[in-house]
Amino acid sequence: MEYNTSRTKMLMPEYGRNVQKMVEYLLTIEDRAKRLRNAEAVIELMATLTPHLKTMEDYKHKLWDHLYQMTDFTLDVDAPYPKPTPEAIFKKPDPIGYPQGNIRNRHLGKNLEELLKRALAEQDDEKRQSYTQLIGYYMKLAYTNWHREPVHDDMIRNELSVLSEGKLMYEPGGYRVYFDTRSNFKRNNNNQRNYKGGGGNRDQRGGGGGYNNGYNKNRKFKKK
Repeated sequence: MEYNTSRTKMLMPEYGRNVQKMVEYLLTIEDRAKRLRNAEAVIELMATLTPHLKTMEDYKHKLWDHLYQMTDFTLDVDAPYPKPTPEAIFKKPDPIGYPQGNIRNRHLGKNLEELLKRALAEQDDEKRQSYTQLIGYYMKLAYTNWHREPVHDDMIRNELSVLSEGKLMYEPGGYRVYFDTRSNFKRNNNNQRNYKGGGGNRDQRGGGGGYNNGYNKNRKFKKK
């Protein structure tokens, strides 16, 4: 019985033990041309086992890098791509710097400050008022993320006036938002169909359905 503790370490477990054995066999082939042919066959098998890699640009290059990695970078073949180095494969990406600026109103987010700057810099009165109405609606959405109770327009008007130092005045009811209900179209049609049918069995006499079992004035019966 062969146990995993006695086997060699799998450098890339996502390809499985059988591919690992094929790769180990490659290292025992002395003929260089034969070793290359077998390596290309292993690459085709790896591509079959990982079809999601085919969506990547130049995915064959990535497969060859994986093959070298599975041999601990000891494979010596005339591959169509240069042999990678362990430093290049295992190099960690540079850390991403996060913005350190302080947000005055954290419950409203950083985007509100940018909207306020654009609205205050706008010279056209009509466009500035449009910005103001949009900012007021955005504040409503931000409040709904923290509170389940409805937000009154007067509160939005007062807070926006404080944030803009009285330069932006939100007009309650001046901006309407229309939600797209097309996603519920099919469900609403089914509900209406059930409502028109009365929710009962149409074959039952005297039920809520639109038909009766015995008689329908719009139906013509033929004598046999």
